[in-house]
Amino acid sequence: MDLHNFLWAAFLFLFATILAVPLSKRLGLGSVLGYLFAGLILGPAVLGQISNPNEILHFSEFGVVLLLFLIGLELNLTRLWRLRTSIFLMGGLQVLLSAVLIGLFLLAAGLQWPMALVISLALSLSSTAIVLQIMSEKNLVGTDLGQKGFSILLCQDLAIIPMLAILPLLAPVTIDQSSASDTEGWQTVLMSVAAILGVMIVGRFLLRPLLRYVAATNLREVFVACSLLVVVGIAILMDSVGLSMALGTFLAGVLLADSEYRYELEIDIEPFKGLLLGLFFMSVGMSMNVGLLIEEPLIILGLTFALIALKALVIVIIAAVFRLHWRERPLFALLLAQGGEFAFVLFAAATAQGIMPDGLTQKATLVVALSMFMTPLLLLAYEHLVAPYLSRSSESSDDDTTIEAGEAPVLILGFGRFGQIVGRMLHSLNIQTTVLDHDANQIALLKRFGFSVYFGDAARRDILESAGIGRAKILVLAIDDVEATIEIAKHVQSHYRHLKVLARVRNRAHAYRLMDLGVESIFRETFDSSVAMASGVLRHLGFGAYHAKRLANTFARHDELLLRQSHEHYQDEKMVIAIGKRSRSELESLMNLDLKERYGLAGDAWNDQVSDVPPAFRHETPDEGRTDPEKGAAT
Repeated sequence: MDLHNFLWAAFLFLFATILAVPLSKRLGLGSVLGYLFAGLILGPAVLGQISNPNEILHFSEFGVVLLLFLIGLELNLTRLWRLRTSIFLMGGLQVLLSAVLIGLFLLAAGLQWPMALVISLALSLSSTAIVLQIMSEKNLVGTDLGQKGFSILLCQDLAIIPMLAILPLLAPVTIDQSSASDTEGWQTVLMSVAAILGVMIVGRFLLRPLLRYVAATNLREVFVACSLLVVVGIAILMDSVGLSMALGTFLAGVLLADSEYRYELEIDIEPFKGLLLGLFFMSVGMSMNVGLLIEEPLIILGLTFALIALKALVIVIIAAVFRLHWRERPLFALLLAQGGEFAFVLFAAATAQGIMPDGLTQKATLVVALSMFMTPLLLLAYEHLVAPYLSRSSESSDDDTTIEAGEAPVLILGFGRFGQIVGRMLHSLNIQTTVLDHDANQIALLKRFGFSVYFGDAARRDILESAGIGRAKILVLAIDDVEATIEIAKHVQSHYRHLKVLARVRNRAHAYRLMDLGVESIFRETFDSSVAMASGVLRHLGFGAYHAKRLANTFARHDELLLRQSHEHYQDEKMVIAIGKRSRSELESLMNLDLKERYGLAGDAWNDQVSDVPPAFRHETPDEGRTDPEKGAAT
């Protein structure tokens, strides 16, 4: 494809996206159906602007690769281990039962067993891209339904490895070629295992130092380039041994899920994932052979609905066995009942090795594409016809969800000399926090002390979204940049009014600006330590511990009241000065009154001295008002 044709194709894709997808969303059809319909219009079936959709399909599969990488970042090894039963048992049963039933149907229809086996395995898979996109749009990812659905999809992606590995063994071979095919099959398995181990080793020991080195430059475009380099490099490795590129990047994502760079990686990859995934959906729409559908409509549509019905039946049974709520089972079945994008890969590989004839491949590909096309329509019908009678089906069980990074109740922005004090105390109480800081060297140091801190610019709204600001209950605003705190506070007050904000401020002017935005919990960064030092000065002047602390508290309360009173007039300099003078006089009166009331008390539990106030600061003579600790009366 030359430059002109490439630019023209890019223009068509972007134009179709901004035209079809918003329209589809407005009509309540979802973004996926908009992409599929746009691809159908651009493809050979209608306008014919794209003559070879298979080239676009292969390129756009990289969107699925990026999607699986981002999914991996949402999971860590601990959480993945916790889902092992759902992944291997629930997902394994779905693939096995679907493949067996589809295979028996195809054998009964007269297909030879190698063809029936390949097609049944391919059709047992669901569309990871479509299902996850729909679950994300409908906020199902964190529910029990979403967790079980993701487990099945992950098992299907893992199943790609043995499926691709057995294809050479099913290919028609002569006697002379049989031993070579056996050798090739074993080589494929060994290379696959070696590639997976290589990804795990690189992800575990090399990626974090690399990201730390790049993050230290503080150049965002370089970090974006490094993020893409990681994904592309792993995809090339997996593709070179004939494995699913998405599986490799998923493993890398899982290994980086506990990394401090998780949120920055998510935000940097997200725009590329969104565009390429949309391109993938359009390429599926373009690959639909409408001519074949017109020639044999009853056969093609019948096979499509049979596929959806059979897989839905299997999924409903599995959902019942694994105790998914009965109201959620219809939605669960419709989400996973379509064919998947990896079926195209299996069909292409099987055709190249002579297992399937080209005509059969075209029919199978069309059935899969139609099932993917129908999924948003079936879900739309479900929402309008079935869901109203199952009104509680959309309720998620809070007991089934766990707080992970990004879902903790406290979000701390800035983990320097101020924020880390807050974080350390919360950690000591086992209160989960999500912490963001932009200093790569500071994060590396804190990681060595065992703190869970993530790299990211807290002033970026997309980073805050990824870190879970919408799910947090408390926001600790502890970053050093005054203007950044103001912008974050504006964003929070506009979009997250449920969030309780506790803000570190540098001075009174900073406090006033935040109070203008409705932030009431203000903590001046040096105020408490300065008051504590003043209390220490009193101790060294001879005041007892209790009285020094009481005087310091009196001062702190009065100053806090002054801050609130002067806020209304802080832009009027004359008024602020007048309030300050009046307040200073009131403070002197309060402190003197406190001295008069308290100096005569006997030594308390804080002090072993008899007198709590040194004589130089008393308003009477040293012998007046002394209390006899034994008699309890004035002497």
